[in-house]
Amino acid sequence: MSNQNFDVIVIGAGPGGYIAAIRAAQLGFSTACIDEWKNARGGPAPGGTCTNVGCIPSKALLQSSEHFEHAGHGFAEHGIGLANLTIDVAKMLARKDQVVKQNNDGILYLFKKNKVSFFHDRGSFVRQTAEGWEIAVGELRLVGKQIIVATGSSARALPGVPFDEANILSNDGALRIGAVPKKLGLIGSGVIGLEMGSVWRRLGAQVMVLEALPTFLGAVDEQVAKEAHKAFTKQGLKIELGVKVGAIESGAKGVKVAYTDAKGGAQELTVDKLIVSIGRLPNTTGLNAEAVGLALDERGAIVVDAECRTNLPGVWAVGDVVRGPMLAHKAEEEGVAVAERIAGQHGHVDFNLVPWVIYTHPEIAWVGQTEQQLKAAGRAYKAGSFPFLANGRARALGDTTGFVKFLADAASDEILGVHIVGPMASELISEAAVAMAFRASAEDIARICHAHPSLAEATKEAALAVDKRTLNF
Repeated sequence: MSNQNFDVIVIGAGPGGYIAAIRAAQLGFSTACIDEWKNARGGPAPGGTCTNVGCIPSKALLQSSEHFEHAGHGFAEHGIGLANLTIDVAKMLARKDQVVKQNNDGILYLFKKNKVSFFHDRGSFVRQTAEGWEIAVGELRLVGKQIIVATGSSARALPGVPFDEANILSNDGALRIGAVPKKLGLIGSGVIGLEMGSVWRRLGAQVMVLEALPTFLGAVDEQVAKEAHKAFTKQGLKIELGVKVGAIESGAKGVKVAYTDAKGGAQELTVDKLIVSIGRLPNTTGLNAEAVGLALDERGAIVVDAECRTNLPGVWAVGDVVRGPMLAHKAEEEGVAVAERIAGQHGHVDFNLVPWVIYTHPEIAWVGQTEQQLKAAGRAYKAGSFPFLANGRARALGDTTGFVKFLADAASDEILGVHIVGPMASELISEAAVAMAFRASAEDIARICHAHPSLAEATKEAALAVDKRTLNF
């Protein structure tokens, strides 16, 4: 059996993998991409967790549930009357599946367009050869001069409580709930939990969040987290902090969760479905890393240097399977950077400029450092914020919750962080990321003309607030 040889072989077709493969092909390398994800019909479903059971399907359900909530609670003030409002969950899920398929098909088209050879199976290391690295793909053997591992991550289960995806759900099962549960429990107040909790709350579920940490959204700027907590509580999301989860029993009538509250009291929660959102683990099982000596850390992540090089010559790794934030766009940037480094270029990723987004309502987005991080580092800074309540476009939208907040160096005025909670925060944060990439000052943003009326004016006004000279508040 003869081997197929490539300049670059990418294992995994999630955001980091498929983008790395496309960029490598653009740079003139013969490139293969291997991915085993299957759709409901057993066919290829490239795109990884993000496309199949993460970012894309969750946004589709968030959009559907938001339409439902607007129709039930927001249309009346616009003079729009609806009677006998219903939700067809099966149709909502079918639409979600169609959105996912469109993205799967789009990636396959991009492979064809860029002449990337796609192999639908699991890829694993076999051995090093004179020509590079031999990779097993089912019965096939491929050889690549350079290997990029982009195998992603999987949801972490509670010890002794495996996911059954019927009652105890990971992100995968949470996206396939067939009917609106009366009561939904969430363990963990991370991004996935809050987004999925938001979907089912809007559709009528009673949602309870149990969080082990004593603070809500500890990675988020404290002022933003407080505003979000207030908004979510007002919506009916029940959030209990500082809890210790005990025994969990799953049966025909649902799930019972025993836990100790922050005051040490014994409590019990009974729900129809339980979503566990306590983090993710890197996917390295089945990669056959030990056979070739690929170094892993104590979490099972692949050990890489600042440029994503592993301990093996010609082997790289990107995305969730390595250190750093588990974000699709971080993986994409690393994938591009590695392909360019292989070509002798100088690919670069600045983790401080990676934006974060939580697609709840209100949305939460930020880039750079939080106020608590600056205080801990002893960095002298100035802060300025502007509420959407004073923004004309937000008033017209009927969505005035939240604010934009700027943090700038006290001496140089360089922007150190921007934090947004409110409408379309996910879109507004890009201006901040661009500004910070060019080391702009708060005054630079304050002096740039922003369209009126627009939500982006709140960004300009927050920049003005750093110098205590807002114009509309």
